[in-house]
Amino acid sequence: MNKREGARLIVGAGIEGDRYALGIGAFSGSIPAKVRDVSLIALAGIEDANQELEASGLKAYLPSEVRRNIVIEGMSSDALNQLIGKEFSLGFIRLRATELCIPCERPAKLSEKLNFLSAFTNRGGIRAQILDSGDIKVGDQLS
Repeated sequence: MNKREGARLIVGAGIEGDRYALGIGAFSGSIPAKVRDVSLIALAGIEDANQELEASGLKAYLPSEVRRNIVIEGMSSDALNQLIGKEFSLGFIRLRATELCIPCERPAKLSEKLNFLSAFTNRGGIRAQILDSGDIKVGDQLS
């Protein structure tokens, strides 16, 4: 995944140009269909998982390796998880948190690192439905 300074969010599709917005994501054809408009993860959750991994002598994951669309600073994983079922805003864009992102083996396989599942349990982030189309940028606040 590539770091970007901003993105266009599109209702019913996702992030403009993203593999899920294009219908070619690894889980695009999942049944039942899931709302995969956008995924978010707390930077604090990545840092906590990495501390556990490094304490066990394992390699840390870069934010780009966790395969989430948006990394949120200044919020714990628990606080982010508490948004499930609720509407919130990122900058001027409204979203609804639909479910937790349950860790899978894909990030570990792609990065050739270990223990993603255990390190990111309850820290894997959330999926959200986009309720307003528009642009977001680095530094936009989640409220």
